[in-house]
Amino acid sequence: MVELSGFCHPENLIHLFVGGSELHGAKVGQTDDTDLYGVYGEQPEQALGLDPSEHFIWSTAGDERRNGPDDVDVTLYSLRKWADMAAKGNATALHFLFAEPQEVAPETWRKIQAERELFLSRNSAKQFLGFADNQFKRLTGEKGSGKKGQRPEYIGKFGYDTKAAMHGLRLLYECLELMSHKRITLPRPEKDLLIEVRSGEWTLERVLAHAKTLAREVEETVASSPLPGSVDRAAISRLVAQVHLEFWSKQ
Repeated sequence: MVELSGFCHPENLIHLFVGGSELHGAKVGQTDDTDLYGVYGEQPEQALGLDPSEHFIWSTAGDERRNGPDDVDVTLYSLRKWADMAAKGNATALHFLFAEPQEVAPETWRKIQAERELFLSRNSAKQFLGFADNQFKRLTGEKGSGKKGQRPEYIGKFGYDTKAAMHGLRLLYECLELMSHKRITLPRPEKDLLIEVRSGEWTLERVLAHAKTLAREVEETVASSPLPGSVDRAAISRLVAQVHLEFWSKQ
């Protein structure tokens, strides 16, 4: 599918995996599209020259309509772009560290995974909490959902967007585990709870109350987390440079 997307250098992929609800273990039936995420090594002239290639995004749905269950989204980042996002604590980018590479040679990504604690810090909790808060504000109408973010099929059936609710709770559970144990387990250990929420078995009031409790637990856990307060960007830069040099030497 990556080749069909028009990505010019599939041979440069160092990481590729299926993300979204399938990665988290919260997929319900055939209701979701397929989300492919990956990382690629830039060519030397891109990484060192005037025209970097930071990301590649493609969808079978295009920009005109919402995705359906038969659609595929492809989101690829250069190694430098991904590393910068992960260093800033971006929740989506941190998932890459804990997802197993599929259909690409894994050796290069294993080097990144072996040093994944370089990308972890207490500072990332702000990103998780902010991302989760956005989900819940969409549920309560405090924040707009965007043209393609609306899910009328869930709202019409359950009275609120249960998928957004599920993702909000997931983010809080992930943050709790990350702050406590320096890891994010995939698929999620609480996937049965997440599927209950997505399937409409929880009222909106129960979701919001549970979210409030989890957010409070996250804030308490951050204070005692074994993670450093912030990442060492110089160490991350050295790792990214080393991986690039080794990657280019094999081409």
